[in-house]
Amino acid sequence: MSGAKRGGGLLVAGTTSDAGKSVVTAGICRWLARQGVKVAPFKAQNMSLNSFVTREGAEIGRAQAMQAQAARVEPTALMNPVLLKPGSDRSSQVVLLGKPVGEMSARGFFGGSGGASPGKALHGGRQEQLLGIVTDCLEQLRGTYDAVICEGAGSPAEINLRRTDIVNMGIARAARFPVVVVGDIDRGGVFASFFGTTALLSPEDQSLIAGYMVNKFRGDVSLLEPGMEMLRGLTGRSTYGVLPFRHGLGIDEEDGLRVSLRGAVRESVVAPPVGEDVLRVAVCAVPLMSNFTDVDALAAEPGVVVRFVDRAEELADADLVVVPGTRGTVKALEWLRERGIADALARRAAEGRPVLGICGGFQVLGEHIEDEVESKAGSVAGLGLLPVRVRFAVEKTLARPVGSALGEPVEGYEIHHGVAEVLGGEAFLDGCRVGSVWGTHWHGSLESDGFRRAFLREVASAAGRRFVPAADTSFAALREEQLDLLGDLIAEHADTDALLRLIEGGAPVGLPFLPPGAP
Repeated sequence: MSGAKRGGGLLVAGTTSDAGKSVVTAGICRWLARQGVKVAPFKAQNMSLNSFVTREGAEIGRAQAMQAQAARVEPTALMNPVLLKPGSDRSSQVVLLGKPVGEMSARGFFGGSGGASPGKALHGGRQEQLLGIVTDCLEQLRGTYDAVICEGAGSPAEINLRRTDIVNMGIARAARFPVVVVGDIDRGGVFASFFGTTALLSPEDQSLIAGYMVNKFRGDVSLLEPGMEMLRGLTGRSTYGVLPFRHGLGIDEEDGLRVSLRGAVRESVVAPPVGEDVLRVAVCAVPLMSNFTDVDALAAEPGVVVRFVDRAEELADADLVVVPGTRGTVKALEWLRERGIADALARRAAEGRPVLGICGGFQVLGEHIEDEVESKAGSVAGLGLLPVRVRFAVEKTLARPVGSALGEPVEGYEIHHGVAEVLGGEAFLDGCRVGSVWGTHWHGSLESDGFRRAFLREVASAAGRRFVPAADTSFAALREEQLDLLGDLIAEHADTDALLRLIEGGAPVGLPFLPPGAP
């Protein structure tokens, strides 16, 4: 494959959201990388509050950054040219080629009026206008890599959005990529979902649906084989693999409270606590929570128990409370006050019990917020636990800072509109610390092993716990281990020869049409 001037590829679609597209894409990337294939991931459009900053200072979805790690390549903006960051049920910030370009309503993005310019209808929606941009990004990747493994979004059979689709069959048609549809059998109805997904597509789209892959199967695969044969008879398409259910598999989620790496790492660490006590970490589940993957590294430590909470009383037995990042700082502040969590945090600070604020969580711990950008709420009083004043800027800060704290080197990344003016306290990762309250804009800092251990020792001391962090926990090694497990799933349970033929040669010729097709 390495001699090809223009790399081949494959689109991994799904019968539903959360069918396992991200996992399968990452697994195929790791499997190919282990075969010596130069491979890159690609997702034309991602909707997520979990994002990452690349080396060149571009913001992309964390799932694509982790897929790049699975492929053993450096992530770039080309791998996720369009990122939508929800700010409400009806609107999102649009990040194009790694840079924010404005807020847009769902109607304005997918079609009709309601775009960035009030009252100005966009023919076909802004999304349709982006097809040229995303196909150009894909072509640039194909010119550099032997193979590009694309991830779809939701379902390709969302017929209400097909006209302006750029992430499922739209990109598959543009690139002439074969499509493998993944279905989660754990939900039930997987055969009907495969058939129905195919049968709702146009003849042109159906010609690219090469076959299917079953995800999260439990039990004896031989019991599934008659169904797969019947499906082949009905559709003329093969099932390219049956991936077994495995605890602790997954990469960074696009959204939701299920923190896959956190759960996976916690399940894989079977060693008991090194010290006599465990440490209990409560993470405030604030609205529009972003980059909750920051706490994955805490849960990687033996003896650290991490949970998400939304009630003040759930903070009572926590040794550390984390206020995470959020796309709505002022909204999160209101939520904390409404639920009594703000008062609980103030009591903790007065008692010298540890609190850590990260990005938006750092901002709410400050004295004052001036926001004419994100919420347009103007002047808002913060919780007053840190001597910090925050002013929201139109320009977003996107950075990959490097520094030190607690005597240890630290790396992180920054994604925020709020500019913090630190008026006092002890310096801490470009933020500050006052007593047992810490605040920083740096995401990912806890992945630095030495710093994480030093921080947990401080927390244990302040909490009065006889907890000792393990001396040999490597978060990077655990993440690599997990990506290897995804590669193993593909290598051991998918028809890799057939997948390679699809990547190199495209969809089989003469695949039958399933009526009724697209409306």
